[in-house]
Amino acid sequence: MTIGTIAQITLVMLLWAACYPLIAAGIEYAPHLTFAAMRAILAGLTLFILAFSLRRPLPKGIGSWAMVAVVGLGATSLGFLGMFHAAEFVSPGIATVIANTQPLLAAVLAGVVLNERLTMRGQAGLFLGFIGIIVITSPQLFSGEQENYILGVVYIMLAALGITVSNVLIKRVAVDVDALMAMGLQMLIGSAPLVLGAWVLEEPATIEWSFTFVGVLLGLSLFGTALAYWLWCSVLQRVALYRANTFSFLIPIFGLTMSALLYGETLSWPQLVGIALTIVGVGLVARQGSTTAMAGSGGIRRAAP
Repeated sequence: MTIGTIAQITLVMLLWAACYPLIAAGIEYAPHLTFAAMRAILAGLTLFILAFSLRRPLPKGIGSWAMVAVVGLGATSLGFLGMFHAAEFVSPGIATVIANTQPLLAAVLAGVVLNERLTMRGQAGLFLGFIGIIVITSPQLFSGEQENYILGVVYIMLAALGITVSNVLIKRVAVDVDALMAMGLQMLIGSAPLVLGAWVLEEPATIEWSFTFVGVLLGLSLFGTALAYWLWCSVLQRVALYRANTFSFLIPIFGLTMSALLYGETLSWPQLVGIALTIVGVGLVARQGSTTAMAGSGGIRRAAP
């Protein structure tokens, strides 16, 4: 994996980490599903218009369209639903741990669907990364201050499941479909259930419009969603899913760093230890290429080291 690719993946994780404070700020002004639907529509339209302007091709064949649709239902519909609702019921620490089972689930699913196999070093890296997340969030995990815990866990697991399946399919579809067009279409398709849910369950007209809300919506949609997913899809065109996905363990680290820089929060020793373990785990996976073949449109090939 080249330095440029590592930098690109790290930027994606930084953009996704910035989504959490933006979501927390935005839900003060808009109902949850309404806010989620607006994020998906704005991001999807931005990518689709850009792809159309650059004359990028539409997906070809029912199979490609079906995969794009499933990515939209997983990453956008279920992913956004879980993200926007779980914060009401589950502490950030527990949410982070459960959400970060996604790289582990994706590694297993990628082995079945994409023929990617973890090396011993890759397995050790995933294990260390997950242990690091548990250590980072241990003070919140055992605080016992959350109500409606089960409902919150359900929301997070829905999001993690949707993102896991969509990541595997993004890896498959990235081989045959243009990244800009695919990500724009999946967001527009995934926004449909969110729009329907907002229309039936909420009152979209109750949005409190302000410069702050517009700024949060634009930042979340254009950078945390459109740019991040376009970069992510382009990364998966050339990097094994389990290797790229392991970098998602960095998201809570970036979140802690943002809190320390923006809000003056201090890091406890468990968080510092957990950060160190996570960085070591990500480093192990980043340095070790997959030793088995990956499926692609051009046949079987090996991941680049």
